[in-house]
Amino acid sequence: MRLVPLVCAIALSVMLPFPPADRAHAADAVDVELVLGVDSSSSVSMDEYYLQLQGYAAAFRHPDLLKAIRSGTHQAIAVVLFEWSGERQQAVNFEWRRLDDAASLEAFAAELENGPRLVIGGETAIGNAIDFALQRFADCPFDGGRRVIDISGDGASNRGRRVTAARDDAVFQGVTINGLAVLHEEPNLDIYYRQNVVGGAGAFVISARTYTDFADAILKKLLHEIETVAELPSR
Repeated sequence: MRLVPLVCAIALSVMLPFPPADRAHAADAVDVELVLGVDSSSSVSMDEYYLQLQGYAAAFRHPDLLKAIRSGTHQAIAVVLFEWSGERQQAVNFEWRRLDDAASLEAFAAELENGPRLVIGGETAIGNAIDFALQRFADCPFDGGRRVIDISGDGASNRGRRVTAARDDAVFQGVTINGLAVLHEEPNLDIYYRQNVVGGAGAFVISARTYTDFADAILKKLLHEIETVAELPSR
């Protein structure tokens, strides 16, 4: 008689595809943890700032982005977006969220379109922005995946921590930094980004001539980051 409960327990375990603990873990797993840093310094007008957010919204709505996400092992990414300018001028505008289907992408895009500007004016402290971005990974509630920082901006750093030192600290911790350089004020900014800002496995820079080109550039960058994630070693 004592064998009956044991047999039932074994049968139940066979019927479950994986234990509840593993199921909970799968719900938190992502292929990449992505920190998006948006330039909000004095060189960025209100119109230009909102062109950045509208560009992100269009990118997250694009069907190719959902296809890229679904190509990953966990078919999900985690993102957080912050604004930056001077040494102590950084603010998280959109907290961490997991994106894994059309509904979550649309909800994030709608938030982006209506988000307020939290940082207005200030110098351009890219090194401090990288430091702030690096700290965001400690707050990420999702599990696994490569860690990537995106820095977009329209000028070279002119204040704060040395950019290459911040970059090297992030890379040492296994983080990749990619860049989007808007060239309308500094035509060679993409070269500056390559030499000073980006680093880590698969790091790259994409350029936009003006903020009106931002949407196309950010979509291209996000697709490249997500589609190549399986080709690079995870942490």
